[in-house]
Amino acid sequence: MQHSGAPAKPPLQADKPARSAPQRAMEKLGLRRDIDLALHLPIRYEDETRITPIADSPDGEAVQVEGVVSECRIEQRGRRQLLVRLADDSDSLLLRFLNFYPGHQKTLAVGQRVRVRGEARSGFFGREMVHPHFKAVDAGTPLATALTPVYPTSAQLPQAYLRKAVTAALARAPLDELLPPGTVPAGLPTLREALRHLHQPGPAVPLATLEDRSHPAWQRLKFEELLAQQLSQLTAQRERQRLRAPRLQAVPGGLRDQLLAALPFRLTAAQQRVGDEIAADLGRAAETGAADGATPMHRLLQGDVGSGKTVVAALAAAVAIDSGWQCALMAPTELLAEQHFRKLVQWLEPLLAARGQSIAWLTGSRKGKGRAAMVAKVASGEAALVVGTHAVIQDDVHFARLGLAVIDEQHRFGVAQRLALRNKLAGQDSPVPMEPHLLMMTATPIPRTLAMSYYADLDVSTIDELPPGRTPVLTKVFADERRPQVIATIADEVARGRQVYWVCPLIAESEHIDLQNATETHAQLSAALPGQMVGLLHGRMPAAEKSAVMSLFAGGQMAVLVATTVIEVGVDVPNASLMVIEHAERFGLSQLHQLRGRVGRGAVASVCVLLYQGPLSPTGKDRLRAMADTNDGFEIARRDLEIRGPGEFMGARQSGDALLRFADLAEDAPLLQQARDLAPRLLQQHPAAARAQVARWLDSRADYLKA
Repeated sequence: MQHSGAPAKPPLQADKPARSAPQRAMEKLGLRRDIDLALHLPIRYEDETRITPIADSPDGEAVQVEGVVSECRIEQRGRRQLLVRLADDSDSLLLRFLNFYPGHQKTLAVGQRVRVRGEARSGFFGREMVHPHFKAVDAGTPLATALTPVYPTSAQLPQAYLRKAVTAALARAPLDELLPPGTVPAGLPTLREALRHLHQPGPAVPLATLEDRSHPAWQRLKFEELLAQQLSQLTAQRERQRLRAPRLQAVPGGLRDQLLAALPFRLTAAQQRVGDEIAADLGRAAETGAADGATPMHRLLQGDVGSGKTVVAALAAAVAIDSGWQCALMAPTELLAEQHFRKLVQWLEPLLAARGQSIAWLTGSRKGKGRAAMVAKVASGEAALVVGTHAVIQDDVHFARLGLAVIDEQHRFGVAQRLALRNKLAGQDSPVPMEPHLLMMTATPIPRTLAMSYYADLDVSTIDELPPGRTPVLTKVFADERRPQVIATIADEVARGRQVYWVCPLIAESEHIDLQNATETHAQLSAALPGQMVGLLHGRMPAAEKSAVMSLFAGGQMAVLVATTVIEVGVDVPNASLMVIEHAERFGLSQLHQLRGRVGRGAVASVCVLLYQGPLSPTGKDRLRAMADTNDGFEIARRDLEIRGPGEFMGARQSGDALLRFADLAEDAPLLQQARDLAPRLLQQHPAAARAQVARWLDSRADYLKA
């Protein structure tokens, strides 16, 4: 309270009215603008447009009945509950409430006419509904004229409040048509009509067409969303074409040629082809602007597990270094970064040392003077190649001349992290805005529909053959009861001088998930294989300890490695011939394929055993069946997209944004193609409409699609 002598608050500092709990809950759900509420669509509908006689209410289906209360009492036997008998001209029904308030008894008093909605089922005392929705009515109270929407919400945001907010927002939201006549597929309603229909569908609409999203109103929303995404991608591509990157060209007889001569193997035809595609990108002069500038490369290098992407990245790095620029390679885990580091050191370090240059190693575990020395080398330019984890993009890392950024397993990084690496060149002196060339690598091949949508602004190179000598991996699926048989097979493999991986999903006991942990499995295998070294590798171990364990396994001294998924990518031990994946039903399909790729890397026949704990869910069955059916990474990726959706491929989960809310890439490929065809025409002929379309649908998410 203010004292009477205190000066009054200036008007600008007046307290804002406190927001209610539902308003705060709406903001948490991202419902800030009228358009956000208009696009917040129901997850299902309740039919309150008709009354079903109690005698005709089908068992197990939600219905609305109306009648007069003939009995209302509290029963104390067992659990305290409110029992209400409702009768109409056809029959009576028991309403059972396990949680209730005094207001319930008042509304459901004997003689009161009540309209009730719930699931009718047969009970010990005849037909009953448990915890139905109810409201007092008069005889002749009109019924709803549209289906009642049920929205995604939270505990602090009641359905009734949200319904009113959506209805008000629909009236206010700017839903005028942005798209010129003739650009929307024939037979689809306007956006305003589509949204009104989805929020307030009439009683005659077949619910199935709303639930499977085949109704024309749904098709209009999907088309609008896909078009906004395509426009955003195309705009990002054109903006990038206006930017400049350094023009990187290989020097005849220089580092790239020296590396090719020094490699202990010959490149496959596919490696040569994609290497040439990347080199052409790096050296292509920009069509306009500074004579020495290039259009930034934005290329995805995809290749199945073990196809040899690292050497292609090394050749690209050699082109950048030949041109007097630095290259940064960022991997999602320290183990994978170290695998790259070892290969690149082996191939490039002798050649760089002759030029007075070196390779820097930056990870989260490297601290103190060692890290400071590496950061100094990066800043001075002495480190021509920088390899590491997300530590590469930390604020204290400054590049002298970053010309090429390589991101491995790009979907494992958050979008913001990928943008941060690209921005490392932004502060360098240049007459035009500059960014490094970007090469993203993935061992998870991108299905065609995903490439058409999320990767629409990328050039894609594919290594579609494996190096000679690689053998197909036989995949077997066993229930966990056959564990002793699998352990006996391990003993046979070890006796032949082979090595074995055993992968566990967790390293610690969980109250909620009863999984065999890695420590127990390690003890079990150690006891079953006396005289053999059995190692343990997991994410909580110090980096030095991980490195020591991997060195023993890679060197052949360790027969069996029990590990969590830290060995998912990058580990290359040709003598490993057996991979056992425990609780395989808990892994994603692409992850299973990545793990399987750790064996079959030599000439020996290899086997991957998938141990599962029943009963399997339909999704679990689909995954394991796909693994047994094929070794083809593209087919695996196609099935994985069907099962999981696009989020994991994009790293969208780490950005916190679902990039497609309504469209489904597998089902909506024809709409995607229509949006893809329209986008360039719209940008060319109606740029203002194109900008408004992206703003309406993507808001702040447009930046994520550019990463």
